[in-house]
Amino acid sequence: MENFEDTEPTAGAEQEQEQEQLVVTEEIRRYIYETARWTKFLSIVGLVFSLLIALMAFSATAIVEGLSMVTPANPLVQLGTTFLTVYFLCISLMIFYPSFLLFKYANAANTAVLYADQENFTIAMEKMKSVFKFWGIIVIIMLALNALSFVLAIIAKLGVA
Repeated sequence: MENFEDTEPTAGAEQEQEQEQLVVTEEIRRYIYETARWTKFLSIVGLVFSLLIALMAFSATAIVEGLSMVTPANPLVQLGTTFLTVYFLCISLMIFYPSFLLFKYANAANTAVLYADQENFTIAMEKMKSVFKFWGIIVIIMLALNALSFVLAIIAKLGVA
């Protein structure tokens, strides 16, 4: 009979795990640092625009009153102030959320690069993943709405004919 022995994992398995580690070179750190600076700029601009749109949402009454004096048949006047307020607040939130995530990414990425902090690097990548996931979901929703409107337009055309 053959002699079978229970063997412990060898050092080769540990070396394979170490080889699977991602290495962040100085060049990559420079790219991340520069990306974080531009991301911080874009996030601040997004946060400011979000604030301006939110302010516009709360001034919807004044906007509708001004439009009703100039052009009473304007479709925005017929929608009403509540609809405009909700619409502008939704747009403001759609700009605020990814801008806030980008701001958090920029701060975490800067800290990770400057201090070689693995935890902040992980946080930065998590925030970047969330930004792309958010915009991916928005694109899927927009594509679905476009497909639905296309189908409804075809049904309406067939109903008229």
